Amino acid sequence: MTDIEEALGEIRDRGLYRRMRMISGPQGPRVLLDGRPVLLLCSNNYLGLADHPRVRDAAAEAAKRYGAGAGASRLVSGTMRIHRRLEERLAEFKGYDASLLFGSGYLANMGVIQALARSGEVVFSDSLNHASIVDGCRLAGAETFVYEHKDLDHLAWGLKQAAGRGSLIVTDGVFSMDGDVAPLTGIVELARRHDVRVMVDDAHGTGATGPGGRGTVAEAGLEEEVDVLVGTLGKALGSYGAYVCCERQTAKYLVNTARTLIFSTAPPPPSVAAAMAALDLLQEEPRRVEKLQRNASVLRAALTEQGLPPSPGNTHILPVVVGDAGDAVAACERALENGVFAQAIRPPTVREGTSRLRLTVMASHTKSELRDAASTLAAAVPASVRKAAVRRLLDAEETAAASGRIFDGLAA
Repeated sequence: MTDIEEALGEIRDRGLYRRMRMISGPQGPRVLLDGRPVLLLCSNNYLGLADHPRVRDAAAEAAKRYGAGAGASRLVSGTMRIHRRLEERLAEFKGYDASLLFGSGYLANMGVIQALARSGEVVFSDSLNHASIVDGCRLAGAETFVYEHKDLDHLAWGLKQAAGRGSLIVTDGVFSMDGDVAPLTGIVELARRHDVRVMVDDAHGTGATGPGGRGTVAEAGLEEEVDVLVGTLGKALGSYGAYVCCERQTAKYLVNTARTLIFSTAPPPPSVAAAMAALDLLQEEPRRVEKLQRNASVLRAALTEQGLPPSPGNTHILPVVVGDAGDAVAACERALENGVFAQAIRPPTVREGTSRLRLTVMASHTKSELRDAASTLAAAVPASVRKAAVRRLLDAEETAAASGRIFDGLAA
């Protein structure tokens, strides 16, 4: 047996083995999964735009006009007029001076952190940040201080211990596996007090939260306070790629220092055109965002009524924490047998003992579909697991109420 075979065996024994499932056709509320029709409850196509006729037509037209690929990196010959147009649109939409397109959100986070956090400095990262942020911190030459999830007191302590060496606080806007929102106002207050930049990855906020779907930073009214805002074209905007919004001078600096921009082929024109069409639809039809938020409320209420409450929050991401990885996989498979696809999320994506069904709604779901799905999911999760989920939820609420850990500006 080879070392690879041994490693795969260990992964299977721990209930962490993964395989790719095959979807036929476009990403919609209902899909064919491995040949079986199912309701899709784990897609990031939040506004249902990936298959919108205008988005598809824009991509097709761009392929005819510009070709299938950009052909080179941004700094060689890969920057095309269509890239600049979308950058200008995104900067205006987000309320920033400038925007830069990257090949993916992973590349954007890794490149920006590496460029802004240098040797001898300290970057401060939430413990539940996305893997791309974690890897960006590893790539950077700076020391990393990981503060407990959304814990402003712990962050304030870390900033004080850094004694002026702090360079960057980085956080998700909406946390991808938990669906809760970062305490951005408190983070910005601490950053200004300690003269540290703030970077927010709003991949799951753009198109889904805030006024007109402009995200968590806009919802908090902090466009002029957050130094760097990262977003994706591959979730609510239904395409592929990412962007970074910032001051014009910062953008020029990133062009010269962000290795994942310098050494990657530019995003393909069809994807850029598709994202631009999706952005048009988002601005023309803000009711899509409202529908998404209403659908999230419908599913949250239906799950609670079924005795399967998701983790606290009010976003479109609703995690149902099962606990054991094997139990989560089994619940996923039972739900699939009854026509609902809710992917089981296990370590290392989440912490040991917190495996879950990560549910995501789309604006294109119907209320009846979501209520029926809640019933199916409740039947797929054993009663003992449902009771444990309720206990965890009550314990979390009691702990939050007892600790009163609300930042009051005194800890720093």
